[in-house]
Amino acid sequence: MSSRFQLANAIRALSMDAVQKAKSGHPGAPMGMADIAQVLWCDHLRHNPSNPEWVNRDRFVLSNGHGSMLIYSLLHLTGYTLNIDDLKAFRQLHSKTPGHPEFGYTPGVETTTGPLGQGLANAVGMAIAEKSLAAQFNRPGYDVIDHHTYVFLGDGCLMEGISHEVCSLAGTLGLGKLIAFYDDNGISIDGEVEGWFTDDTGKRFRAYGWHVIGDVDGHDPEAIQQAIELAKAETARPTMICCKTTIGFGSPNKAGKEDCHGAPLGNDEIELVRKELNWPHPPFEIPEEIMQAWDARENGSKLESEWNDTFIAYREVYPELAAELTRRLSNRISGDFESAAKAYIAKTQEAAEGIATRKASQNAIEAFAPFLPEFIGGSADLAGSNLTKWRDCKAITAEQADGNYLYYGVREFGMCAIMNGIKLHGGFIPFGGTFLMFMEYARNAVRMAALMKQQVIYVFTHDSIGLGEDGPTHQPVEQLTALRSTPNMVNWRPCDATETAVAWKSAIEHQDGPSALILTRQGLPTQPRTKEQLAMIAKGGYVLADCEGKPDLIIIATGSEVQLAVQAKEQISNRKIRVVSMPSCEVFEKQSNDYKESVLPAGVTKRMAIEAAYGDFWYKYVGLNGVIVSMNQFGESAPAGELLKEFGFDIENVVEKAQSLFVSE
Repeated sequence: MSSRFQLANAIRALSMDAVQKAKSGHPGAPMGMADIAQVLWCDHLRHNPSNPEWVNRDRFVLSNGHGSMLIYSLLHLTGYTLNIDDLKAFRQLHSKTPGHPEFGYTPGVETTTGPLGQGLANAVGMAIAEKSLAAQFNRPGYDVIDHHTYVFLGDGCLMEGISHEVCSLAGTLGLGKLIAFYDDNGISIDGEVEGWFTDDTGKRFRAYGWHVIGDVDGHDPEAIQQAIELAKAETARPTMICCKTTIGFGSPNKAGKEDCHGAPLGNDEIELVRKELNWPHPPFEIPEEIMQAWDARENGSKLESEWNDTFIAYREVYPELAAELTRRLSNRISGDFESAAKAYIAKTQEAAEGIATRKASQNAIEAFAPFLPEFIGGSADLAGSNLTKWRDCKAITAEQADGNYLYYGVREFGMCAIMNGIKLHGGFIPFGGTFLMFMEYARNAVRMAALMKQQVIYVFTHDSIGLGEDGPTHQPVEQLTALRSTPNMVNWRPCDATETAVAWKSAIEHQDGPSALILTRQGLPTQPRTKEQLAMIAKGGYVLADCEGKPDLIIIATGSEVQLAVQAKEQISNRKIRVVSMPSCEVFEKQSNDYKESVLPAGVTKRMAIEAAYGDFWYKYVGLNGVIVSMNQFGESAPAGELLKEFGFDIENVVEKAQSLFVSE
């Protein structure tokens, strides 16, 4: 059997060869972490390369995603459908081996990593999901959910602030099956980190409540083996294994230096590495005995088969639990939800309550949650303002993990990145709340959810200057523009309780990406609607109030400004005006051209849009000669009514702007 050192050298060789062929990449981290990876993947990781979706597999996350050739080498060597030609296509267009690991491109890659620290956050989410799902479904003698989450990370991940947010919460929640490996090589792009990163990592993580195993020689397989065994024996706390490594291990002239962090070694240096490591094989060639030693397919199939037997026995004893677990892991919504949701939407319209859409959102959660045990809600310390809690929600704690609500604390970025991990794990539909303004803290995690097309639901409240006295630091202006310009993102800014209920139903049924619900603090009247109009809300944009014949003017509005549009129609009695409510532009754009033409006929060129946010987005609907009543500056601190009038969101200004479109006639 090949020695551990030679098995690890296979990773080093593939990594340096692929980076050299691509003429770009990061060979240093894979070469430095190869020994840790070899021990973990060969001796501990429970996975089945023949079925990357096996439910009870261990999750492996490469948080320092720039070292992507590490995971690509591991996947290739252990038997995933990633062949040598895929490795040769590293960083090339449409390959399975993009520059940073991307979920959905490569079998075996659990999450997209690259923005440092977020892979660690995703791993925390996966560990939360495992712990909660196990608490809900496992029964004595039947641990059908029982796996670890392993994460590799570097200095950069620990310097990013998100690492503090998620790791402190991980300690509080007692995530005993989360094991992190810190690649302590002392090097980042700018050189030796001792000039800007002198934290005592061990003390830091002990303060979080983690189990810390320090000063592990990351090139000593026996020391690594012992550390992993100690980590797995600790079930009450997450574990941080601090490994001292040499970046670019095996490179005579570049090991231990920033030179090998983010650039190819060069052909001459690669030849020296081959001599240094006693690796005489040509580029991309792995000896058969080494490939056989790495191959995990047979053992992986055995592990999955054993689990299948356990699940069959579990299903015989607990058929309802087994069916429910299968449903949730298959992302199938309960058959009762559709009819219940439709009935609730109709009831909401009939009730005609003039409430804030944040309150309408809470009411919808309350109505839908009994049909959605996969809900896992939360808020970044603003539950009383975001209204994300419901009557029967139960907090997830270290001692009781069978709940469905997470108190994230003031951790907006951490919350959203953790929700990504929860969803990637499977078995849950996560949602979390904060003020729309503080989406900015979470922005990159929101973007990553969209990039990975993950069903995560954001409850963004206090959506405009209508927030009032808290002032411009808390009043969003440009945030809607950022959300709407994000691919795969669906945004809803409902105008009343009915549209809010429809928005929630849409978000629950939309599984190809994240949804954001943009909600008001202030109360809004329920708009009158026919049954046909009620059905049209789900199309994202529809005619709310119409006129006889061809309109002279179309007024488009969202959220709290829809009522202004309706009032303007009523006051401008000498013109034929159509009011279009556009709660979701993304959903509207997916409708047929005929439907969009029926709502916004091309022949009507006089158009106005009203929205208490940055307005340039609306030119796509009103044209360059249209009028937009919007924000073009930051807000002020004052009561909401005064602010709305100050910035032109009052009936007098709206009517004046509308009539200005007819001045030239």
